[in-house]
Amino acid sequence: MLGPVEVRRDGHRVAFSGAKLHTVLAALLLAREEVVSDDRLCRLLWGWAPPATVSAQLYTYISRLRKILGDDVVIDRRPPGYAMSIGNATVDLNEFEKLALAGREALIKEDFESAGELLRDALARWNGQPFANATEYLADAEAPRLSEARAVTLEHRIAADLALGRHEQITGELTGLVSEFPLRERIRCQLMTALCRSGRQADAIHLYHHGRAVLADELGVNPGEELQATYRALLDGTLDRRPASVPAVRADARPRVSGPAAGAPAMLPPDTVDFTGRGPELDLVCRALAPDGQGAGRPRRVLVTGMAGLGKTALAVHAAHRCQRHFPDGQLYADLRAADGTPRHPARVLRRLLRALGPMDDVPAADDQDQLVRLYRERTRGRQLLIVLDNASGAAQLGPLLPNTPEPAVLVTGRTALPTVAGAHTVALAPLEPRDSLELLAAAAGPARVAAAPCAASAIVEHCAGLPLALRIVGTRIAARPHCTPDRLAHRLADPLTRLRELHSGDLDVHSSLLPSWRALDPEVRAVFPALAALGHGPGPRPFPAAEAATALDVPEAEAERLLEALADAALLEVSGADEWGQPCYLFHPLVRLFALSLEEGRPPLPGGPAGRAGHNRRLTHRP
Repeated sequence: MLGPVEVRRDGHRVAFSGAKLHTVLAALLLAREEVVSDDRLCRLLWGWAPPATVSAQLYTYISRLRKILGDDVVIDRRPPGYAMSIGNATVDLNEFEKLALAGREALIKEDFESAGELLRDALARWNGQPFANATEYLADAEAPRLSEARAVTLEHRIAADLALGRHEQITGELTGLVSEFPLRERIRCQLMTALCRSGRQADAIHLYHHGRAVLADELGVNPGEELQATYRALLDGTLDRRPASVPAVRADARPRVSGPAAGAPAMLPPDTVDFTGRGPELDLVCRALAPDGQGAGRPRRVLVTGMAGLGKTALAVHAAHRCQRHFPDGQLYADLRAADGTPRHPARVLRRLLRALGPMDDVPAADDQDQLVRLYRERTRGRQLLIVLDNASGAAQLGPLLPNTPEPAVLVTGRTALPTVAGAHTVALAPLEPRDSLELLAAAAGPARVAAAPCAASAIVEHCAGLPLALRIVGTRIAARPHCTPDRLAHRLADPLTRLRELHSGDLDVHSSLLPSWRALDPEVRAVFPALAALGHGPGPRPFPAAEAATALDVPEAEAERLLEALADAALLEVSGADEWGQPCYLFHPLVRLFALSLEEGRPPLPGGPAGRAGHNRRLTHRP
């Protein structure tokens, strides 16, 4: 099963075909001679849309398997399902588990030669993607657990090789594994160690900063303690003497690749070690999540809002770690936005959360959202859970993910207010103050580098306009390149024409972080967005009323206000006070204004014809 499902007799593959037949065989083998119910077989074969002839088709598949496998393998009918006894046959999954456990035990005992051989033998049992020729319902339910077991075994085998001084031999393999598993921090640590021991410290430093950027972009978090400790050892020259880290393993433990998770779920991303500023906001979130922070029986819900790049995820994750003691039943986490910026379907998110909450036997194999919501609310009812829902896009996505009882607390991040989170404490993030901005820049770049160039650091803080993402990008660039001085970067950021292009490092990019907000706008709002960028611009940002926008766009004032409110809802404009007649005024964040101007090339025609384009003869360019 560690690859396409297949049967071999005397070394030769037994011919049989059909995804459903392979699925029945795999399901019976995974049960390890326990009964597999007809209902479970039905879900793994057809999802939640079975045919009317389910019983007859199941009987046909079982009969065919009996003929293929012969008398040495017994498939019994045991209501409410079937059980398989494999006799003297072997299963690659069972062999993999035994060898992996023995290898891990040898690793703990520091018998690195034996550990390496056992773990290599375990990995040799793999022959491709698990269940590649079975139904998608089986693959979705079981393949992730097998793949995780393989990745952990790979980490252990590499730890043995590093302990034996084989760093040069495995550097190429590790480079490929980091590309395959960019979010697995232990593999990145192992490649950093191998590079350092091969005399390639600069490459190891670059690898760390690339990993930090990937984690920030994909999860909105900083590296975990192990990756940070490896980086510190690299900088102080002790990495080549550090032993490879080996996770503790009980002697009686067996790697679990199916069935319920042990203990309470703990899905939170690693805490932000250099979390900076946001003291009042952090206190408010923690008080609202604490059990005594609300009236008895009232749901605890907190919403953190703000434009892209303001550190909503960092605040939420930091607060969640601080409040863990209040949630003995565990913590759930889900990023509701895919890597390309599009919203994830709630059914996919529910399936991931349900996998953390308990057995998957009664979880629908198909994305039946109503059934998934029902099961999710059953499993969260009455439990002291903290549920962190990151990057929510709207009510349709968020609604199915909210429990319907008061015991679980919910912490949501999003770019605007969400009416679905009724009665929530809303914490609206603003740009950082200069002092906190300087502290964040120093944490990312290194205090010594920033302290040595105070004027340049102040200029960088001004150009980043309190946006944590921008500050972290600049700090990362300074830290990763000794020749890249704060003075040099401050000079490059001083030109508005190139500032956005400079706010880019690896996968971190201010322009790209703002694009999803712009793409989510209605077409007519997208069209006028660049034309509004000249409003309120002067020596410093200036709020402007809807009347001024109406003149620039040559539209009625009421229409201009509607467009401005849509931009404010998308966190691309800020409502900032009122004019002398009590009408609301709007304000561009300096970097959002540059982003808007960068979109002018090739934009659609604006309402009002030429008048709508008045005052926009300046063009900014940006990489695609």
